[in-house]
Amino acid sequence: QVQLVEPGGGLVQAGGSLRLSCAASERTDRSYTMGWFRQAPGKEREFVAVIRWTGGSTYRANSVEARFTISRDNAKNTVYLQMNSLKPEDTAVYYCAAAPFNRVGTTSNEYDYWGQGTQVTVSS
Repeated sequence: QVQLVEPGGGLVQAGGSLRLSCAASERTDRSYTMGWFRQAPGKEREFVAVIRWTGGSTYRANSVEARFTISRDNAKNTVYLQMNSLKPEDTAVYYCAAAPFNRVGTTSNEYDYWGQGTQVTVSS
């Protein structure tokens, strides 16, 4: 069973940047597609970005495509979410997740393993 740990998160002013990381307990580069989701208070969990296990191809939600970048460091079993030009509406708990397939997955029910979540707050 893959365990995911997400340090980071925090408070940042609008227009600022933040990088989230997600460390996996085992090697994921040949087994799992990795995704980031977020959930704001009173809202459903929504897809943010995904990176496939082979080729490193990525896909991002329209709301973040021009501002967020997902990447992975296979040597460290770690996935990153670089968030630039943050907006107050980006405030949410951010979760990383792992799915045992090699394709783009954008719905939370496709993912088997989840991190504990990290709070990101963007002040105006």
